[in-house]
Amino acid sequence: MTASPLQALPLDELRRRSSTKWRKYGDDVLPLFVAETDFPLAPAITARLAEAVALGDTGYTPPDPGIAGAYAGFAQRRFGWQVDPARVRTTCDVMMGVVEILRAVTVPGDRVVVTPPVYPPFYSCIEEVGAVDERVPLVYTGDGWELDLLGIEAALAGGSRAVLLCNPHNPTGTVHSAQALADLADIAAGFGAVVISDEIHAPLVHPGVAFTPFLAASPVAPRVGFTVASASKAFNLAGLKCAVMVTASDEHTAIVRGLPDEVEWRTGLFGALANAAAFDEGSDPWLDSLLAALDENRRLLAELLAEHLPQARYRIPDAGYLAWVDLTALGWGDNPAGRILREAKVALHLGPLFGEEGKGHVRINFACAPEVLREAVARIGALAASS
Repeated sequence: MTASPLQALPLDELRRRSSTKWRKYGDDVLPLFVAETDFPLAPAITARLAEAVALGDTGYTPPDPGIAGAYAGFAQRRFGWQVDPARVRTTCDVMMGVVEILRAVTVPGDRVVVTPPVYPPFYSCIEEVGAVDERVPLVYTGDGWELDLLGIEAALAGGSRAVLLCNPHNPTGTVHSAQALADLADIAAGFGAVVISDEIHAPLVHPGVAFTPFLAASPVAPRVGFTVASASKAFNLAGLKCAVMVTASDEHTAIVRGLPDEVEWRTGLFGALANAAAFDEGSDPWLDSLLAALDENRRLLAELLAEHLPQARYRIPDAGYLAWVDLTALGWGDNPAGRILREAKVALHLGPLFGEEGKGHVRINFACAPEVLREAVARIGALAASS
């Protein structure tokens, strides 16, 4: 039975929020940039947090806040992936988990492979640990994007020590195939390298698309891989700090357990409570309704772009609520989001921040009401018509 689409909150209510999406710009701007969603929280999360507030349950996060078991259950139900709860450790957020694992497996000056266009904090996280990013762009096939496995192999052969993987990929919405991930694991193993897989968008894979967790891609993957994940993107919990670091081998479990205690202490109690509620089976119907809404919006965006911006190039993403749109043909320069903000009053994410491959591109967050999406694209289309 197909879930009914979740309904976004009205704009006047959303503008009462105090988060970045609703405070960075004035009320004349439609904000479709940062990865926050416009939907009500899952009821189980609201109830759990309300109970904590009523109890004054605002102290330190305990050693076992219930996340490990909840995440293992979620992974089994949604991905068919068996996670050992004893191999799950929490931290503040996904990027902090990435940084701390990188600190443990690299030394300053090491090179780390990234696959642009990619989430901008990947670059700063690598810089934070004193490593250097080595960029091996995704390959566009005409029907989507793929990992450049030969390019990654060459980078590792040249001395790179790790691969920072975005799976599913932000901003393209690519869900890497099981075969590509298995091949990546083999390549990394051949050079004694590691793969750190950011799987924060995994709960948001759309109908008809199979998601493969990196650690489940092959018998080799557990030997080379680490996974970092959170409920924050799917369930709109970025302000409630919590992520999980997952391993599947004794060696890598020891590495994560050996991280300083402070790495785990940075987990927020409300983040832990909210993530446990999100990963619980009781939140599955809400997630299915969210996916139904996002499925409609990703297709609606294609129709709107065809109507108002036929020069735009957009491939409907296989995961997530972020659209990667090429506006090069409009002639608005390397960073078209700047002009769109100034003249159309629509805030989009800046393409060049994702790497050289982002020039001429914008990233559009379509986790909003359909009427907001219609208005935003109509404004951009009017700007194009007047140019």
